[in-house]
Amino acid sequence: MEKLENREYDFSSKLRQESIVARLKEYILWQRGLREGSDNQRLPTFSPVSINLDLTSACNFSCSHCVDSMIINTGEYLKLEDTKETIDVLHANGLLSLILLGGGEPTLNKDFEEIVKYIKKKKLEVGIVTNGSGLEKIASVVNLLEKRDWIRISLDAAREETFQNLHQPKTKVTLEGIFKQVKNIREISPLVSLGYSFVIVWEGMEINGNSLNPNIDEMAEAVRLGAEHSFDYISFKPCLIRLVDSQKESLLNKVNKDQEDKIIEKIKASLLEAKTSAGDKINILESVNLKAMLNRETDRIKKQPKICHMQFFRTVVTPSGIFHCPAFRGIRAARIAEYNGYTGEAKFFKAQENLAKLIFNFNAEEECKVVGCFYHHVNWWIENFINSKKDIEEIAKVEDDNFFL
Repeated sequence: MEKLENREYDFSSKLRQESIVARLKEYILWQRGLREGSDNQRLPTFSPVSINLDLTSACNFSCSHCVDSMIINTGEYLKLEDTKETIDVLHANGLLSLILLGGGEPTLNKDFEEIVKYIKKKKLEVGIVTNGSGLEKIASVVNLLEKRDWIRISLDAAREETFQNLHQPKTKVTLEGIFKQVKNIREISPLVSLGYSFVIVWEGMEINGNSLNPNIDEMAEAVRLGAEHSFDYISFKPCLIRLVDSQKESLLNKVNKDQEDKIIEKIKASLLEAKTSAGDKINILESVNLKAMLNRETDRIKKQPKICHMQFFRTVVTPSGIFHCPAFRGIRAARIAEYNGYTGEAKFFKAQENLAKLIFNFNAEEECKVVGCFYHHVNWWIENFINSKKDIEEIAKVEDDNFFL
């Protein structure tokens, strides 16, 4: 049986993992049946493999590059009982992992620790994306986290001034303070994977007329800091901007070829320096859209098949509703159900009916043409397999490794 080589971004292999492959096969058969004209086909009744769980819209930072700035601090949050019931129903139908992030800072939900405890009680994998301001809360439950679980801290800088300019914390939060908390977490739990998230901002980027603080020159320095403070990896990704007119996330929007070439060459040089600094002390991860950008394939990853297949395998649960994609969080056209749409079996099946309609009514080829999609490769892999004459038993299993999508 194959092993999963790229634990982070090889989503087609992740869907072939032993615990997931059966639902992949059923989904492909469902798609084929509908395309052949069968009118009695129902969407397979699996829950998503993985969900993003946005615990709150509240955030104590005012990040200048935040793609969720239009939907944060609305006063909405997920209540403990609704969250537990959502987890219960999805777990009973096949949920394997949850990522706590997005739309706000998860540790600001007053029930954060209780929710993490409940997730681990269900023996689900959990990832936590945080701005670093609530690491003491994470420290209080980190002993429950296991080898496949992870914590990723959005730092995006190696220097205090850049950190403050990009994040604009409303309370006294510093890089030095975050690193001290990281040391504490590492001492409590040597097994949990710790990530240093670095969104690359280049010269000339603006949001709402405000210039962003470039940080390309700090990439190698961030790698050294990450290694020094016992991070397992540093994750580099390009800065996205949510377009005001469509509210969609976009990569390299309105950047001409000369500008793009200069940006790419500067990132490549800094990334090479960062890799040299890393040695074998810390892993460097490059996001799918960063790799595509550096290979000058940004246009390719913006070209999706008409159907986004990944919405069957992962969804986003937020206080304002359930959505089919993180890039469309808060956008009506991508909404599957109300925030409590997974609380109770009846609501779950209704949400699945809505998802089935959305799978065919949401035209990803058109709607996603400005989005540098993480799931471009797997969407095309599934689409091509559906259209092929291959037997689904030709899909080879991969050993279970991690269930984050």
